[in-house]
Amino acid sequence: MLVLMLVAAATLRLCLLARAQPLCRNHIVRTGKVFHIRQQIQGDQLYFSSPRTQLIKHPCKKNVALYLGRQVFFTTDNFRSSLFPLCIPAALKVGTPELTSAHIADSVLVLVVNQKVYIYDYEANSWNTSLGIERPVSHVSGDNCCYSRHPFCVDMSNSVFAYLYGDQISQTTVYFSNTRGYKFQKFAYERQAELVGSLGGTFYFHSLSQVGLLLIDQGKARFSYSEHPLNSSFGLPFDYNGTLGILITPGQKGILIFWFEKSLLVSRNSGQLVYPVHVREGPNTLYSSISEANVTIHSVAANENELAVLTQENSLYYGSLGILSSSLIKFAGQNICTQDAALMFTDVGRVEILTPIPDLMFPAFDFQKCSVNIQAILMDPQFEVDVCKVELLEGEFDSKMYTIDMNSKLELTALMIPRPGKSLIPLAMVSNPHSLDLQAIIYEDGYTYDGNTKHRMNISLKQQHHWGRADPNFTSSIKRPTGSTITLDVANKEISCVDLKPLTAFISVGCDQEKKIVIQNEISACQNNILDPVGLQDNYSYVIERDAYDPNFQGQKALEDLVVQYEYEKLGCPSLVYWNNPWKPVVELWREGKFQEVIETEFVLLEVHGLFTYTYSLTAQTALCKAQPQNWTTIMETASDRGPFAWDRENYVSCHDPDNEAPLRWPNVPYQILGGPTANKVIFDQRNGIYVFYISIVDPYYSYCHLETTFSIYVHGAFPLSVILAAATIIPLVAVMLLSVWLAYAIPKLLHTEKGLKFKGFWIYLCRSSPVLRHLCWERGSPDPRQDAGEVAWTASSSQGRTRVVPRGPSSTSSVSLLSPGPDATKPTVS
Repeated sequence: MLVLMLVAAATLRLCLLARAQPLCRNHIVRTGKVFHIRQQIQGDQLYFSSPRTQLIKHPCKKNVALYLGRQVFFTTDNFRSSLFPLCIPAALKVGTPELTSAHIADSVLVLVVNQKVYIYDYEANSWNTSLGIERPVSHVSGDNCCYSRHPFCVDMSNSVFAYLYGDQISQTTVYFSNTRGYKFQKFAYERQAELVGSLGGTFYFHSLSQVGLLLIDQGKARFSYSEHPLNSSFGLPFDYNGTLGILITPGQKGILIFWFEKSLLVSRNSGQLVYPVHVREGPNTLYSSISEANVTIHSVAANENELAVLTQENSLYYGSLGILSSSLIKFAGQNICTQDAALMFTDVGRVEILTPIPDLMFPAFDFQKCSVNIQAILMDPQFEVDVCKVELLEGEFDSKMYTIDMNSKLELTALMIPRPGKSLIPLAMVSNPHSLDLQAIIYEDGYTYDGNTKHRMNISLKQQHHWGRADPNFTSSIKRPTGSTITLDVANKEISCVDLKPLTAFISVGCDQEKKIVIQNEISACQNNILDPVGLQDNYSYVIERDAYDPNFQGQKALEDLVVQYEYEKLGCPSLVYWNNPWKPVVELWREGKFQEVIETEFVLLEVHGLFTYTYSLTAQTALCKAQPQNWTTIMETASDRGPFAWDRENYVSCHDPDNEAPLRWPNVPYQILGGPTANKVIFDQRNGIYVFYISIVDPYYSYCHLETTFSIYVHGAFPLSVILAAATIIPLVAVMLLSVWLAYAIPKLLHTEKGLKFKGFWIYLCRSSPVLRHLCWERGSPDPRQDAGEVAWTASSSQGRTRVVPRGPSSTSSVSLLSPGPDATKPTVS
């Protein structure tokens, strides 16, 4: 009995000592104050307009933070040194240096001072005034992506909204910046004029791929969303008391914290459903809300998975932001809350209460820190918290970013090990079910050395459209790139599982940057010795005739020839194409240096130097278009600000689409789209030479990427065009041929007539009168006058006016008598 009494007394003493220990131990940070020199603060000292202090931590750079209170402090070492209050240069002439809102966008501070936005680049130590904002604003909002330097992630960090809190939402102007706040432009929100109420905030919910406007009307608030399918309805309304501060937790999970002095609300789906946080005080006391617990909130802090609240009653509350957890547990209090105290997480399960302390001898402030070890406090028996039933939860995908392109799929795996005798309820969920869906399979995968069962979960992720399980009114537009997070947690884990954080990855449903297209080049001009690869690399240039190209890509002849420098490093050796064969390039898809497939979908070509000596084998009619097809001319007219190569997946509309209502007015125009459902090909004019083509995949359902490249071909085999006009050659040639045929028919027939004999005798006379002609005539087979046989006599009769031919005998001789003209003799007489 005595032993039991001693044991009980010792146990009670230990419990009393444990409970008597303070919540945290204070220590003061004081550095850089060796010399008693009074330094002057340059510029206008900023101060926060709200009576509630706030502390903004950079989610990616853990040592970067901004304290907002009666003074404003900025640190890059997590307040491990004394700091001067943040001042804005007097040269900016801000007037009243009242700070109403702030956001850390990557490496800059975006500050709203006296209803204007200013940028402080703390890496370059420079200040700038934001451009593009024409009306007063009071708040800015944004988010930071810490998963990778992927362009999709970088765009998140660069996006900033600026707006005027409390302005009528139908008339207010919201500004958006994709340059971290350096330059803003007006944000066009569809149906904004129809909305009723005042503006409570504008936020980019990347976890849902939506822009949300918080509408406040008659003590109620609800969110309106920008994109299908959520733009046709609103989020559920919730009570809006006072001016709620809105905290977007890191990690793009869609978790929002709404808080005021007497209100604490949470949303796990980007504001679609908002509900109060429950409060536990002891093992048997549970309040449905902060207001019911009758406490006044002074400061709130949150990280990816945890929530902490500091109250004016010197109490600290802690809770988990797990998938199903939505309650706070009260820790024993001490004198920790002052007017300037702020709350922040320094690590998982580590909370710090920060209070700036002025120094009468120096303008720099010291900082009092009170660090709280959450895990150690939860082990106190008075909280009656069960031991965490999960020993291990791990997956290689945690804190990483993945990309799912069109028609792609992603496989993830995770390992879970429970404590002996415990069972787990794993739960996997996506933040944007309108775009991304999952299918999970869990199975036993062996045992540990101490006999615990290993559970493995395989998760398959694919676009919601391609599962075929959701209504089209539920899914987002498949043409629009979106994003979502995938989170795996244990639904029935205890609050004591502080170090066991959920597994989270960000999924970009968009362009896979590792994809590219390559044009197949099996037969090149260099392999056939038409072009020399050495010469192509040696500043090779060629000339395009002015009749063959148009620098404005309108098919009009240029004024002068064009000399083109061939880019061998970019284009390589050109493919070889015979001019008289209809041609279509073979396009290949490659990813991470590996061949994937031959692309058969729609694409377009354009010669980059304006050559127009080619056309297409199909017209709009023969391509079976139901609507007027697009072409390069119409694209350049509608997208002139993007240059000539503006035809891509974003502005392509198929003429076979039943929703395309453009009437088919010109059915005989060339159909300029290759691939897809048609057998369209390129037909070249009779011209040899190099063509450099730009190619773009325009099918919006093939990939979210702008798959495009340039390549070259060499067209050969065309004979040079004649410099003489064809009509000027063919017409005389045909005329000569017809005349020859007629003469071949007419001359023999004419020689048997009197005129023919006369004409024949005239030529015989010429042959006899000239020795030269006589020689030529005899060589060509004319009758020899010295031969008796066949000799004829020519007699001219003046009385009858005609010639008489008298045959002579073999022994007769011939003589020619040229009589002088007289009244009765008009022609010479041949006898």
